[in-house]
Amino acid sequence: MKVVDLDRDAVKRGLADGSMLVIDVREPHEYEAGHIPGAVPHPLSTFDTDAVAALIRDDARMPVFSCGSGVRSVHALRAAQGAGLPIEAHYKGGFKDWYAAGEPVES
Repeated sequence: MKVVDLDRDAVKRGLADGSMLVIDVREPHEYEAGHIPGAVPHPLSTFDTDAVAALIRDDARMPVFSCGSGVRSVHALRAAQGAGLPIEAHYKGGFKDWYAAGEPVES
């Protein structure tokens, strides 16, 4: 399994220049309480690789999984790669790092 760890600065750059699609794998109540602006929800508890494939199929942006702290996003990578999806990157610090740094949050 290949895992590319991205830090907050890389995620900020990718969102700012439109090159990154952040896929938030936290649970719905976590996402609704606050998430990285522009992130799309796809909870790990109901993870569907076909739905992820459809999400990234026609999107030229690089898909990046994000969760609370970087653990569930690696599980999502494992599932996606196991299904043959070309996703290798995750936000290592996750939402906790984003929030703690005072970055903007949507809810």
